[in-house]
Amino acid sequence: MDHPLPADPHSEIRNEVAKLCAHFPGEYWRKLDQVRAYPTEFVRALTEAGYLAALIPEEYGGAGLPLSAAAAILETIHAEGCNGAACHAQMYIMGTILRHGSPAQKTAYLPKIATGELRLQAFGVTEPTSGTDTTSLRTFARKEGDTYIVNGQKVWTSRAEHSDLMLLLARTTPREQAKSRTHGLSTFIVDMRAALGHGLTIRPIRTMMNHNSCELFFDNMEVPAANLVGEEGSGFRYILDGMNAERLLIAAESIGDAKWFIRKATDYAKERKVFGRPIGQNQGIAFPIARAYAQMRAAELMVHEGCHKFEAGLTPGEEANIAKLLGADASWAAAEACIQTHGGFGFAEEYDVERKFRETRLYQVAPISTNLILSYIAEHVLGLPRSY
Repeated sequence: MDHPLPADPHSEIRNEVAKLCAHFPGEYWRKLDQVRAYPTEFVRALTEAGYLAALIPEEYGGAGLPLSAAAAILETIHAEGCNGAACHAQMYIMGTILRHGSPAQKTAYLPKIATGELRLQAFGVTEPTSGTDTTSLRTFARKEGDTYIVNGQKVWTSRAEHSDLMLLLARTTPREQAKSRTHGLSTFIVDMRAALGHGLTIRPIRTMMNHNSCELFFDNMEVPAANLVGEEGSGFRYILDGMNAERLLIAAESIGDAKWFIRKATDYAKERKVFGRPIGQNQGIAFPIARAYAQMRAAELMVHEGCHKFEAGLTPGEEANIAKLLGADASWAAAEACIQTHGGFGFAEEYDVERKFRETRLYQVAPISTNLILSYIAEHVLGLPRSY
């Protein structure tokens, strides 16, 4: 006897997001690509529709939706050929304020983030000398009275030029005096509007995709002590709290990309005729697309499992990391299959394949390298000796 699959609880959200994305076709993204412009109109549309406030509780003006709904939003954005990188950080960054911020901070920031009056898009963690080794970061915040004086540098801080607020991780205790590797790091809410030109310098970095990434320099930048999130020295834990959500949401984006590539490749393989028959009839074309689909479905199920655990109040470390790994691999396999299916046309801008190809390559590297995920699984899931 067949058992019907449970209905998608977020099907209505997916349909509405798809309708919104229809107003931003490939031509819109290609024009932005040419001039390296920020998708202001797209972000405004998402904000006005309330999608960027999906995880903010209703009491602060948000939708109060679960993580799985946020994943459905981002997945659909990517499956429709758009890109959520310009705004996705707002969904998971604000969780740090929500979980660890003071009542005053929540009241001051969350309602304005929900309406779009304030953009919280920048996440200042990575540094040129430390990379993913976050506990080795050097940016230092020295307390003087009711102010912290920040000096240092960050890199790959995406959306810094288009954000009002930044969540900044800085050292507040010298590393040699810290109680442990993770102690002595603190999290701050930085008002970038006030800091720019007053200790904060932003330098854009040109990359292979239009990702609005930047290098930041802090020269005696002042941050009010009231902007410290939680307790001084415990910032690393606050950042870690949001990483499982981040990885599940980024995995959802990867799955969206994979769905776009698979649909694009499948449609073309049915229509394109060579030697008198559709090229999709050839196993050399069909099999890579079919394998990418299977990879995508496995990643999709792991995202669902991770979101389920997250929403139950559990810690989905294993599921979030595996979802990110499988999602990144699935989207890259689908991208390879899609560009190979299209042949020379896969490199033509008008087909959008090359743009999405460049965009989805990022997930093998960011927000965490797939090799580091494998290290996590080896150590924390399988119990193998720590490799670093």
